[in-house]
Amino acid sequence: MNPPLDQHAPTGGKPLFSTSFALADLTRVRSEVEAASRRCGLDHDEIENWVIAINELMINVIRHGGGRGAVRLLLNGQLTCEVTDQGRGFNTAHYFPRTERPPLSETGGMGLWVVGRMAEYVLVDSGPAGTTIRIAARTRDTLG
Repeated sequence: MNPPLDQHAPTGGKPLFSTSFALADLTRVRSEVEAASRRCGLDHDEIENWVIAINELMINVIRHGGGRGAVRLLLNGQLTCEVTDQGRGFNTAHYFPRTERPPLSETGGMGLWVVGRMAEYVLVDSGPAGTTIRIAARTRDTLG
């Protein structure tokens, strides 16, 4: 099942965590995302999937989005994450919607597909000034 890409996602919410990152920061950011998610009541499997999805987005920023980005967690009835970069953007139609596992290439190719499997929804805004991807945690309940 692919998450809806045109679903209107809340843009506000209670800020839980915000930081910039580069390659050297990935371990620290993953740990901080996990800790914040645990405080929101996600169970072990939900946290594992959530951290994998955010990690994939951060790796994409490092590989394809200029090497540096920002991550922000918000609570707005759902735990959401926004990852941004200042890269040159990409053609989202090439990646969404994708129901079949994409082939691996020299530059990767599966990150966004994995994110789509791990998140409740994926919203992408990409252009020449950068990319912002917003995802929501897939949970058994809506967070309060």
